[in-house]
Amino acid sequence: MAKKIYIVDLTDEEREHLLQFIKSGERSARKINRARILLLADEGRTDRDIAEALHTSMPTVQRTRRRFVEGGLDNALNERPRPGGRWRKKLDEKGAAILEMLARSEPPEGRKRWTMQLLADRLVELRVVESISDETVRKECKKRGLSLG
Repeated sequence: MAKKIYIVDLTDEEREHLLQFIKSGERSARKINRARILLLADEGRTDRDIAEALHTSMPTVQRTRRRFVEGGLDNALNERPRPGGRWRKKLDEKGAAILEMLARSEPPEGRKRWTMQLLADRLVELRVVESISDETVRKECKKRGLSLG
């Protein structure tokens, strides 16, 4: 199967926009690199020439060309959301307060003290969180100065 070739054909407006975009200096390096890729591709340069000139990889050049042809200038310059979504805290302030209360309370019957895993299991049992690792509990305890010893 032949590799599909994506031809970048910028309008005068798009070219001017990209030139101003590069000159502004207030953009991320990745976006400026993508803008330069598009400008060089519009001049008819090959992927290999562009990659060598900009010290970037061939896949980056090919991906930028494809994204421009398939979705326009905005699509080519801006990154798509990364897999996994935004990292978010497992415990909000309320959850952290409950963890602190638990860690300071008497341990479960038959135990001398709380363990990180026991605390994690109790937080899930109390439906404070859907799931949480003992490592996350450890980090939160450390942050709050809680000692389980």
